[in-house]
Amino acid sequence: MSPAQLHGTDAGDGTGLRLTAVGPGVPQEVLEEAARLIGYEPPPGPPERSGAGRPGEFPRALGFHRLSDGGRLLSRTVPADGDARACHAHALYLPPGTRLPDGALPITAWESPSWAGRPPADPCPGPLDRLEPSGVLRRDSLVAFAASRADRLAAFFADLRVLAEHPDAGRIVLVERDSTAVARWIALACAVLPRAAAHGLTFTTYARRPERAPQQLVGTLPSCAPCAPGDRVRVHDGTGARPAGPVGDAWADTCARIWRAARPELFRDATWDVGRLAASALASGVALRADARAAAARWAAGHVTTAPGATLTGVVEALGAGGEEEWRAEPGHAGAERAALAVLLERVDGRLPAAVTAPLAGRVLASAVLGGGAVPALRAGALTPPVRDALARTLAGPLRSGIADAGTDAAGRALRLLGAADLLGVDCQDLMPELAGRLAGTLVPAEEGSSDTPAAGAGAVPGAGAVPEVAAVPEVGAVPGAGAVPEVGAVPDGESTAEAASVPAAEPARGAGAVPGGKDAAGTDPALLSAVEEHPALRTALFAALDTRAAAAPVAVARRLAAARLPVGAHPGGFPHLRMCVLTPGAAAPDDRIGRFRAVLRAAGISPHADPAVLRTALRLVWPDALPAGADAALLLDELGSDLHRAAGTRDLLVDAALAAPPDDADAPALAADLLRRFPAELPPGRRSALLLLEFTGVLGTGAEGEEWVERVRGLRDGAAEPVPDTVTERAYTALARRLVDGPTPDSELYALARSGESALLSAYGREGRAERVRTRLRASPSYAAACFCAWSACPGVHPAWDETRTALLAKVLRPAVRALPAGERARIEEVLDRTGRGRLDAFRSWNRPGALGRLAGRLAGRARRDGRPAPEHDGTERT
Repeated sequence: MSPAQLHGTDAGDGTGLRLTAVGPGVPQEVLEEAARLIGYEPPPGPPERSGAGRPGEFPRALGFHRLSDGGRLLSRTVPADGDARACHAHALYLPPGTRLPDGALPITAWESPSWAGRPPADPCPGPLDRLEPSGVLRRDSLVAFAASRADRLAAFFADLRVLAEHPDAGRIVLVERDSTAVARWIALACAVLPRAAAHGLTFTTYARRPERAPQQLVGTLPSCAPCAPGDRVRVHDGTGARPAGPVGDAWADTCARIWRAARPELFRDATWDVGRLAASALASGVALRADARAAAARWAAGHVTTAPGATLTGVVEALGAGGEEEWRAEPGHAGAERAALAVLLERVDGRLPAAVTAPLAGRVLASAVLGGGAVPALRAGALTPPVRDALARTLAGPLRSGIADAGTDAAGRALRLLGAADLLGVDCQDLMPELAGRLAGTLVPAEEGSSDTPAAGAGAVPGAGAVPEVAAVPEVGAVPGAGAVPEVGAVPDGESTAEAASVPAAEPARGAGAVPGGKDAAGTDPALLSAVEEHPALRTALFAALDTRAAAAPVAVARRLAAARLPVGAHPGGFPHLRMCVLTPGAAAPDDRIGRFRAVLRAAGISPHADPAVLRTALRLVWPDALPAGADAALLLDELGSDLHRAAGTRDLLVDAALAAPPDDADAPALAADLLRRFPAELPPGRRSALLLLEFTGVLGTGAEGEEWVERVRGLRDGAAEPVPDTVTERAYTALARRLVDGPTPDSELYALARSGESALLSAYGREGRAERVRTRLRASPSYAAACFCAWSACPGVHPAWDETRTALLAKVLRPAVRALPAGERARIEEVLDRTGRGRLDAFRSWNRPGALGRLAGRLAGRARRDGRPAPEHDGTERT
């Protein structure tokens, strides 16, 4: 669409500008507004000498204005015949939504031959079909102007961006001695702006009072009214002091560098995207600062598959440019650039030829090593020989010092530095032992690897805080060749050593799906696996350090290294404690601890007879949270032999297992007997007494029980050099009480029981007497009922505690059972008692009469009061 023309003149007589010619289609309100916008106020004083060498010229005002109707007005106002008081204005009206013919930018109309210098003869001129550009704003002239204002460009573009993104942000005032210079500033601005923003930018190349001008870019002369900078006014004085300090806007700095590099064609697709703009600049050889380089790297990394090949290659080459001197000069680069370059390298590695990406890889690696950043895991072919050699010369010292630095994370940065040293061929073998020690401390911290609390220490039993609260050893996979070590073989007593079994090496467990710089599915850092596989010295030293920790704290080491997948199995017969921790196979059944124990020993790769310490480690791994059951402990003792347990220091664990066994563990007495037999002279007296007491509980009721049961139990308990564990005492009292209740019971044992007055023993006797098996037997066996009556009515008055116990059993156990029997069964009881003699039949009949028990209790209580002993408590039985 061709714009309508407007012409106006100002005669300089004070009447102002008057429109003299108006094309068709211009609204009336636009005419009134245009008359105010295209007026001209001459500068004070005579015209200044132009910087372009044109003396005595008044400024010319080319303006692009926003109208209230949404349209635009492009105007040119110049003095008439050298007289600043009179002027002529020529303007073009662009209705809303329209642009100049051919989409030309408004600034291209500067000094166009299409502008008229005087009013036309036709008062209603037709539309202007074409606005012919002048040659004043040619590329070369703009490049030269940009070079002359090189140090002012970035600040101007930074303010321009604010103005373009926020139209209400105010205006930029451009102070120049020549309005042509202002036009060139505007041309520079329109070139860097996205096309739509450039078409919407309002400006004027001259205003006498710039602070009142409504345009966004306003030109003025130094002689005009001064305009102080403020929140809504940004002043750029091309004739004054140069701006101080760098500009923070990377986009503005990049635009300035492109103009200074004389590459305005890069603005052909101008954009606010600094990454895209910077990438184009780098690919064209324009040097940029760090933040713009980082933006270019991020953009290229995000457009690896869509960016033109030449652009991507150019960016990578530019970002990788430099060498040893630059690496040393800027060891860390900017943090943002370093991270962006690493991401870009990861994306393009393998997509572009190594000759293109190798310099970038070298720069990323050098930056990480020298600047303390994350060290990349480069693949073997990522570096070309020249780049690798240059890196080796530059980084050999920093790599070695970084690996040796005790403050460096051994499992993190140190391993990656070691990987980089391997890639560059830097020899670090002498650093391996120290690194291995630090790495072992990282994998298993000293506070965890110094010692485990054993399942039970010497002399410890549950209740004494000896059993730690720890999780069971994780099951991390079967060990090949599990049958290489014989089932825990029997060793005759007297043999302290045996030949070690030959064990083939187990296959090392390898991580799958390793990701450089990350962890695999098992949670293992691939850098660790790579380091131990590629460095025999590191591997040996590391495994030795971990083996020492595993011997001291196997549970902690197993928990820490369960998923580490260290290739320990590649060392047959070596590092047995570590092997047991990391190659622990799963048991056939969850509760089969003996099966698991045997499998753990097989994982050690060495017979416990050759190294007894592995037995101790295996026991602590399989029983970390409890002691072996009696049967398990007995099997361990029987199959391995006392000499091996003696050498391994695990004898006391078996003793603890026996003494801590619960009452329902029927194998504990036999275990105690075996321990007494296997270690006849080396058990401490206190523990020996406890084992003897436990052993005796197993022979009660057999032909080996002997005599004086009560006195033997009390003597072993009271004669011990140290307190007998409560578990053993309780077990002995229960076994003795059951033997006395079940009968047959010698009178001497009943008398010893009654006379002892032992509350715990009598309580056990009472519990056994109230047991359901006793009640059942009383109902089924008249002879047993008669025996119980004889026992529970014996020894009256010997001790109050006995009287209380026996009368309670008579009243609450025997009496209900007898009264529930048929008459014939009661008669059979009387027959048995009659045969026993000593008046027991009469006593039974008297006891069994209604109300007799209460009178009997009263007589016993009275007798107790007469002889000074306390009366037994009433049993609560209802009298009849």
